[in-house]
Amino acid sequence: MSEQNKMEKIISLCKRRGFVFPSSEIYNGFAAIYDFGPYGVELANNIKRSWWKAMVQLNDDIVGLDSSIFMNPKIWEASGHVFGFSDPLTECKNCHLRLRVDHLLTELNIQADEKMSIDEIDKLFTDNKKKIKCPNCGKNNFTNVKKFNLLVKSNLGNFTEDWNKKPAYLRGETCQGIHVNYKNIINTARVKIPFGIAQIGKAFRNEITARQFIFRTREFEQMEMQYFIHPNDEVEVYEQWREKRWQYYLGLGIKKENLKWHKHENLVFYAKEAYDIEYNFPFGFGEIEGIHARGDYDLSQHTKYSGVDLSYVNLVTKEKFMPHIVETSAGVGRTFLAVLVEAYIEENVGEETRVVLKFNKDLAPIKIAVFPLLKNRPELVKKAKEIYDNLKINYMCEFDDNGNIGKRYRRQDEIGTLYCVTVDFDSLEDKKVTIRDRDTMGQERVKIKELDEYFRKKL
Repeated sequence: MSEQNKMEKIISLCKRRGFVFPSSEIYNGFAAIYDFGPYGVELANNIKRSWWKAMVQLNDDIVGLDSSIFMNPKIWEASGHVFGFSDPLTECKNCHLRLRVDHLLTELNIQADEKMSIDEIDKLFTDNKKKIKCPNCGKNNFTNVKKFNLLVKSNLGNFTEDWNKKPAYLRGETCQGIHVNYKNIINTARVKIPFGIAQIGKAFRNEITARQFIFRTREFEQMEMQYFIHPNDEVEVYEQWREKRWQYYLGLGIKKENLKWHKHENLVFYAKEAYDIEYNFPFGFGEIEGIHARGDYDLSQHTKYSGVDLSYVNLVTKEKFMPHIVETSAGVGRTFLAVLVEAYIEENVGEETRVVLKFNKDLAPIKIAVFPLLKNRPELVKKAKEIYDNLKINYMCEFDDNGNIGKRYRRQDEIGTLYCVTVDFDSLEDKKVTIRDRDTMGQERVKIKELDEYFRKKL
């Protein structure tokens, strides 16, 4: 199976089995926006729970936050997003398709330095323009390179025609909400340096060319943690978080050979170090998390623009300093896609091919499916319903009586269900059910009264 074919099969499965839907589909969709279906939202929620546990529950020095999507526009001026948060854009003069210049150059194995001015990128593009064709119409006729700001504007609270002069924004990243709440956390949460603030939330970027399914979208969810430290400890703490985050993905069941580090050679001016953890998607390695040593830029900028001193005073030594920040930033959608690709397996079973999603047990959307052997036998349905109602108290379960047992197994395999419980005629006599394991397809008979204990040990 080719990598391209694998990606096409995964996208098809996501639609067919209710993991991911194109947004606004009955209105012909909305570019680069997707909706999570019934199984997709369960998988996404499990990913977020796993991240929250790893960050907040298991770390005594990290607390949680849920900041607003809308914030004072000055925040985005202070952070540099209003004037510096942009991509290099060109437009095909023939079909008017907009394209990111750095992506076009990368396809020619030419890297556009992040520190380059727009004029320098334009010259690099012009020098190589003859080698580039529009992916839509095949023509070679492009505009000069322009800056395209990624912030999404809003007219929140403005009802006059000149709202565009002073717009509000949908947040371009979640971490700024953490930075501006840093002082509130210090004053209320009984924390002291070093400590972290974690947040999961939506962010929005006006991407020029969103692509690769849910890998790059215009509305997405981030899982970010900002760790505030003494300047002298930045290098050591940074390396600690790199190791922790690497181990986290191995714990999700991702194979080590499908992960790699990517070091940023051309750092933004305020960063001391930046690495990405990349996953080997069918379309190539792509970032799933960034770990960055941000220095004191963020708190210094917000001190400057707000007039509020965000420096920290050690109450024991009386030392006053501006904390440095180590950031870990992951995407829910990208992690979702990575674990989906990792879990997708096609196996030969007899003369058939079995498609199965072998999710990590903590991530599987449905843990247990309960079947009556036949849907038209009330006594079987009643007993199966009793078992289902009992198990669903502690586990995400599904009752399935549609089709023959073989088809039900295949359907549950395709959504990654860990165990299937079948109530048959013998169950009414011996008070046992058949439990089928997703990964081995092995089956065993277990007493109904022992199901709670059985699944407690398994799950």
